[in-house]
Amino acid sequence: MATNRTFTMLKPDAIENDHMGKIIDMIIGAGFSIKALKLTQLTDAQAKEFYAVHAERPFYGELVEYMTSGPIVAAILEKDNAVEDFRTLIGATNPADAAEGTIRKLYAESIGRNAVHGSDSDENAALEGAFHFSAAEVF
Repeated sequence: MATNRTFTMLKPDAIENDHMGKIIDMIIGAGFSIKALKLTQLTDAQAKEFYAVHAERPFYGELVEYMTSGPIVAAILEKDNAVEDFRTLIGATNPADAAEGTIRKLYAESIGRNAVHGSDSDENAALEGAFHFSAAEVF
């Protein structure tokens, strides 16, 4: 059964390019409510831990370097069918393949600098949300 929460990060390129407000507005406009939100910067150790699933992949080092290169916005979002609906809203990982009107089509620079992360499963949404927020920070 699908849960009603998902996790997202607005990545360093989205913050650097001043797209934070526009992306958050799209998220709210799509019917999501924000249950936790913070502007923060990942340390090298945090990025390595968060992306440990990719540790054996050739892009891992670049990914860690990129995700620590500037601030991110972490958020827990709520809506019916949250994970699937959010994945639809953000679009394909490669912005060239993303549907018109999606966050990545509008704001991503490339497959590597793709503006936003969205959890790919209910289980990962819970794990990723707990990685970034204590229970006292989630409403």
